[in-house]
Amino acid sequence: MFHLRRLFFLAAILIFSEAHYLNPNGIKKTELSGPQQTQGQPWPLPQVYKPTPNVVSLDILNFQFINVGVNCELLVDAYKRYSKILFGNTRKSNPLYFKNSDSTKTDALLNRLVVNSITGCHGGPSFDSDESYTLSITTNGAVLTSNQTWGAIRGLETFSQLVYRLNTGEYVVNVTEITDFPRFKHRGVLLDTSRHFLKKEYILQNLDAMAMNKFNVFHWHIVDDQSFPYYSSEFPSLSQYGAYNPRTHIYTPADVSEIIQYAQYRGIRVMVEFDSPGHTLSWGKGQSGLLTECYSGGEFNGNYGPINPAVNTSYTFLKMLFTEVASVFPDHYIFLGGDEVDFSCWKSNPTITSFMQKMGFGLDYSKLEEYYMQNLLDIISSLNKGYMIWQEVVDNGAKVAEDTIVNVWKDGWQDEMAKVTGMGLKTLLSTCWYLNYISYGSDWQKYYSCDPQNFNGTAAQKALVLGGETTMWGEYVDDTNVMSRLWPRAAAVAERLWSPAAGENVDFKAVENRIAEHRCRMVRRGFQAEELLGPGYCDEEY
Repeated sequence: MFHLRRLFFLAAILIFSEAHYLNPNGIKKTELSGPQQTQGQPWPLPQVYKPTPNVVSLDILNFQFINVGVNCELLVDAYKRYSKILFGNTRKSNPLYFKNSDSTKTDALLNRLVVNSITGCHGGPSFDSDESYTLSITTNGAVLTSNQTWGAIRGLETFSQLVYRLNTGEYVVNVTEITDFPRFKHRGVLLDTSRHFLKKEYILQNLDAMAMNKFNVFHWHIVDDQSFPYYSSEFPSLSQYGAYNPRTHIYTPADVSEIIQYAQYRGIRVMVEFDSPGHTLSWGKGQSGLLTECYSGGEFNGNYGPINPAVNTSYTFLKMLFTEVASVFPDHYIFLGGDEVDFSCWKSNPTITSFMQKMGFGLDYSKLEEYYMQNLLDIISSLNKGYMIWQEVVDNGAKVAEDTIVNVWKDGWQDEMAKVTGMGLKTLLSTCWYLNYISYGSDWQKYYSCDPQNFNGTAAQKALVLGGETTMWGEYVDDTNVMSRLWPRAAAVAERLWSPAAGENVDFKAVENRIAEHRCRMVRRGFQAEELLGPGYCDEEY
């Protein structure tokens, strides 16, 4: 075993001797015609990453996480989770995974990771969570330090990716120094559970994949025109009549609570979206009088349009519904939508026309949308919640609170980002990262190349860019393909939002080698991550 490790060490020196730091290409695993997978290279790339060719073996039977900082259930759960991720079923004879403060020194084999989280475990993750950490792996031991538990969780994920196996089956890790933190505070994945209902198990699995890639916001587009799967205790008729199946295609209060807690333990916020006044046809099935009646030839034609903004009952309903939503979802922000409002039904309705004249709106129906959104925004503010909106809301002139976050999703996003940040508003980008679109071959490079700060603006404007979100709209996505459609393409977005800016001259070959390893790593963890680089293979036994 000693001679094998020595040969490995000498080969590594030949690769790294001319570099002060390890190039992201890393150590080549197998000479293939396709991507040359790296070994033990973390994804997304840390801010400061200094590996060496020195290799340390792990004592997997006795390996423990030694907790010397704050202690809480969130960390204990993480230790259990990462013990299983690292070693699977190879250590059944010694299931120990965690021990509080232990002053004994590391043996010749690395048998512990000392974790020192200074503060944390006081509620769930928030927009201001500190995810920074440092990770030091030497021949004398390994230490993970963070200001908050959220950073410790991110560091545990990185450590799990640094560990790899030799052909002998031996678990090893390179001597490495890491200082890491996210480039952007908001790194989100949107799932649409209205066009196709997604079972809870797939939402939970996606949260695991998000944690593996250091995403921190689950944007839950929970309802839309097609169905209303959210079970409302205040208005049970909404899902009774609006869900595809009120018995099997709903999210009960227990389901929602489990998803929120599962996400919280992985450092992920759950931000729910109830998009209105458009995208609400399913709402009207269980709430009479909410939607606008559409007219033809002066008579109701049996069709319905957006929420009726001209009647007070609409706002009474909205106040009651969002009071419940605010109590169920603990995150400070609620996503309110406001996009793609079709004015044709409003234009046909005589009650709406009369209201427009009364309000002095003339024939400008964007003013009517502004009126509706202003009322809704006031309701959310009264509940001490912040809100996120699609770009149309500010494009149409609605007055929004200072902490409003605007999600840009249309083409021409550079001009829109400049416009919104020029108004002093915080913003997110989604335009580049619509992963529901598919193409033959490798398309991850275009997602990797998009940078949300790549627009004409001042430094102050670019500081208002909080990050971005990748979106998975559900028209052609359900339980059978949601994971493979998302992953590992979403990983490209994850690195763009976490790691240092790539600049204009990206070495895609170097990145390709690392994402090849990462995709195989995801497959070994049980994720149906699709192939994105062409011919090659993943070692199933790791």
